[in-house]
Amino acid sequence: MYERKIPVDLSCPLRLTMSLIDSKWKSCILDELRDAALRPSELHKALPEATPRVLDLQLKELVDDGLVAKTIYPELPPRSEYAITELGRSLLPILDSMIAWGEANRELFEAKYGRR
Repeated sequence: MYERKIPVDLSCPLRLTMSLIDSKWKSCILDELRDAALRPSELHKALPEATPRVLDLQLKELVDDGLVAKTIYPELPPRSEYAITELGRSLLPILDSMIAWGEANRELFEAKYGRR
């Protein structure tokens, strides 16, 4: 079982929030789940730059933190899907602000890093 090397600082609300979405892919996962529940393969297709191992680890952390729910269907073969929870949905305004900031400042960073 994964255990955090650095404990979450509960005394600082900013650090607490950042500890939940601080990784490279967690905010992207939450954004992908905003409109519909997705199967793991659909998330892998939506975020092809993320390695499957990293994506799976970050999904597990999101589930453990209560931001995402995992449903396993008792079928053969087994099928699972992930859905954003109400707690996870409460982070969407923060993600929307981050998206708006990125769009507003895109040209500055395109000039710095070049278009890709």
